[in-house]
Amino acid sequence: MDSKVRVMIVEDHPLFGQGLRRVIESESDMELVAEIRDGREAVRQALDLSPQVILMDVNLPTLNGLQATREIKAERDDVAIIVLTAYHEDEQLFHALRAGAAAYFSKDVSASELLRAIRQVARGNFVIGDTVMGKPQVASWMLKRFEELAVFGESPDEMFVPLSPREMEILQHITRGSSNKEIARALGISRQTVKNHMSAILRKLAVNDRTQAAVLALRRGWIRLQDTAGPGSSA
Repeated sequence: MDSKVRVMIVEDHPLFGQGLRRVIESESDMELVAEIRDGREAVRQALDLSPQVILMDVNLPTLNGLQATREIKAERDDVAIIVLTAYHEDEQLFHALRAGAAAYFSKDVSASELLRAIRQVARGNFVIGDTVMGKPQVASWMLKRFEELAVFGESPDEMFVPLSPREMEILQHITRGSSNKEIARALGISRQTVKNHMSAILRKLAVNDRTQAAVLALRRGWIRLQDTAGPGSSA
């Protein structure tokens, strides 16, 4: 049968990855094309293997799942990405959708719910909660929530835009305890430029200082503890 849904798993936790593999391999209409444990490698393999659906963890080495999603969608808009995370919240959902995800689930999602979502996104639909939506519906849904935020004086465009690659790079240095001077030297930019990026990071994450920003990034899985061990790691 040539109409099998080609699925790629991007998950670096062996036990959870094995569970996903069993779920996919148990379905006669699905084909597992690859299991990847690294965000940067996921981008490369997505372009080489042309999966229809990617199950994407957020907390990954070298490149987090939201960054990888954004890079993949920039090159291959026909790939549907389902973001899976241990840290579930509405704001993270917006980050995932803005990065290009077609669905978003916490890792306690049931097998039947995940399989339903895979089949729906493979057809070009989006899955938000229990609701299947087309692209126009998703756009309207997001706009409505942006407007709700504006009523309360929030800036939805800032609040739900994921950090830029440079801001993520700086945030990773911050989680290592680097000073602005050290960050500037490592990245080859001025200290004032670091300060400007830092102000943008604090504003977007709605936190008061760099410590809170680092804690939030680690808690959401944007940056891994393994990647903060020292200056030898690359962002």
